[in-house]
Amino acid sequence: MSQMGKYCKAYPIAMFGEFPQWAENTTNRPQENRQADSAEVEAQAEPTDNGFLYLQENYNVTDGIFIDENVVFNSVTPEWVDFCKETLKFEIPDYAQEDSDAAMAAPANGNGHAAS
Repeated sequence: MSQMGKYCKAYPIAMFGEFPQWAENTTNRPQENRQADSAEVEAQAEPTDNGFLYLQENYNVTDGIFIDENVVFNSVTPEWVDFCKETLKFEIPDYAQEDSDAAMAAPANGNGHAAS
């Protein structure tokens, strides 16, 4: 089942391309239906510079609003975080930041999930 994060923000694809180490993983693009030889087939969606991608609270970039689907960039480095904050002006709201901080501080139980 798809997981919705606490916060994400859409940006034009071209803005992400301003980051020098930007390398979009196009294999994680969603599938779309296309006509081929008079039959409809499912194929990888083509990236376009006039589309949008979503910067998630964990600084991954997705092609959709779900934090765990269609991840097209996940090379989170200090330089990437700085780019997001300084160039893209990405700010995680307090309500989302507090939940993220609490989840990271909670001890994990044996199955890798935070204890409740």
